[in-house]
Order: sequence, then C-alpha cells, then structure tokens
Amino acid sequence: MAFRMPAEWAPHESVWIGFPSSTDAWGEPLHRAQLQIAAFANAVLASGDGEAVHVIAGSAEAAMIAKDLVDSGVHVEQQQIGDIWLRDTGCIIVKDGDLRIARHFGFNGWGDRFDYPGDKSIGYDLAIAAGFDVTKADWILEGGSIDVDGDGLAATTVDCLLNPNRNPSLDKEAIESRLRDDLGIERLLWLGDGLANDHTDGHIDNLARFVGANHILIPQGAGSDDPNEAVFADARKRAEAFGCRVSLMPSVGRFLQDGEAVPASYMNFYIGNAAIVVPIYGVRSDDAAIAVLASLFPDRKVVGVMADAVLTGGGSFHCSSQQVPT
Repeated sequence: MAFRMPAEWAPHESVWIGFPSSTDAWGEPLHRAQLQIAAFANAVLASGDGEAVHVIAGSAEAAMIAKDLVDSGVHVEQQQIGDIWLRDTGCIIVKDGDLRIARHFGFNGWGDRFDYPGDKSIGYDLAIAAGFDVTKADWILEGGSIDVDGDGLAATTVDCLLNPNRNPSLDKEAIESRLRDDLGIERLLWLGDGLANDHTDGHIDNLARFVGANHILIPQGAGSDDPNEAVFADARKRAEAFGCRVSLMPSVGRFLQDGEAVPASYMNFYIGNAAIVVPIYGVRSDDAAIAVLASLFPDRKVVGVMADAVLTGGGSFHCSSQQVPT
C-alpha cells in the first residue's frame, strides 16, 4: 500500500484544536489565549462545508470555559492534552485511496525543552477514539516541522529536522527515507534556518507553506529591522533553486513581547474546507497578508483572528490544530 499525507487544502472530515487549559503553562495571558483559540474554532465552524470542529481541553474547568466561548456546533472534549500544540503531538492521518490510518510519531518536548503530562499520549488517544488504526513510528517527528503539497513534495528546515536534540542517530538520507516510508514524501525541499527565537528549532509552518502543487509561499522581509530578513531571503533562494514556484507573503516584521523579538508569523494559518484562518497581530501588514491568501485561495473565505496571546505560548493557530482528511 502507498499511504501519503494529503495536502492541507484537501477535504477534511474534522479538525482537532487544542484549548489553553493550564495557568502553570500560560500564566497571565491564559484567558486571552482561550478567547483567541475559541475565535479560531468558531471561524472554522462558521465557514461550514462539513468540517466538524473538536476543541480539546485539558481539565473540567477549561472544558466549561471552552463551552462558554465557542459556538454551539463546536464539540468540546476533555482529555489529558498536555499543552495545546496538536500539530506536533497529534497523529498525522495518511491515505491510500479511501483507506486512512493514523501515524503516531515519537515526541520529546521539542528537544527535551518541555514535558507536560499528556503530550506523548494525546495523539494516540484522539486517533483511537476517532476509530483509526494507529501505527507507531520509532523516531521523533513534529507535524509543524514539515509541510506537504499532497503530490509527494514536502518542505522542512535543516534547523529542526537535523537538530541532534531530536534524532541524533539519523542523518539527512535516513530522515528522507523515513519520511518516504511513513508519509509518502518522495521529494524533500530542505530550507535552512527557522525564525529567530523559535523554540521549536525552526518549524516550517512559521516559515514556508505550500499553497498548491510545487507552489510555496514565503515571507518577504520587512527591512533591516526584521530579525528574519536573511532567513526569508535564504528560504526563497533555496526554493527557487529547487524548482518551486514561489509566492511572497508580508512579514510581520520585528514583533516584541516583554521586550524580546518573538516569532510572529502569518504563515501559521490553518486551511479549512471553506475558510483560511490567519493569525494577525494588530500591525499594519495584517490586511496585506489577508489579501495575499485571498488571492491564492479564491474559493475560501480568509479570516484574520488576533493571535498575540496565543503567541506567548510559542505558536499559533496552525500549531494548535490537526486536521482529519476525509
């Protein structure tokens, strides 16, 4: 059988979204992060087109809060989720025709940085509850570290996938082989560094995203004050040399929280069946980013949702979600 990871724009049966639940993990921004994740879930639901929305809360108290914040059609479930980043802790559903199975990869807290109860088991638990057969992979892979075009091409970063804090015994060729076997990835575009101060060691879903077969979207730096100006330029150069069609997205530019430049990115958008939800930050480039996505996906409604509080946890809407393809 030839199982392959579908592109995100392929039809979804449902989506799992993690809900901020722990004051210990989130601190003062917890309530605003809950409001923003609820707004994300509501935006996916409001678009319609048959995509069920499941919000996963980590406690009974958080589940009650979630039910108060989300629309009535959103399913709220209580699970031991750990933190909310289901893109990395959830299973990846792969397909061979109409057959679907869940790939459950190893997870080590982004290079042993964090260890929340539930992070290593939530992906398996959700997939089993949804009725999937689950196959476990014997290596570390976070879903946010790869992006696919559904046609056998994927992109990743050297910064993350070759970091020795994940799979120190695996070299480039071994990782490419495992991606081929586990996700049906036949060609791999290796970009270089990820965004500055990204504690995931450079996840691709903050840097570059496929928007069509062999068509990749990359930010354009906002000038010399942009901490990722060189990173974006290098990514574009590598993608073009690889033979990809490249479109450009505005950069958020230098975005400070508590005096530190943080990896705010429009690239952490979620592609649903009928809507694209893009994180915005209350800066002047927000509208331009929405316009770019609207031009690339004319069949979907593009919705900008504030994500500054979610960003304090280290990610955004794409990071918090994992889709289930039909």
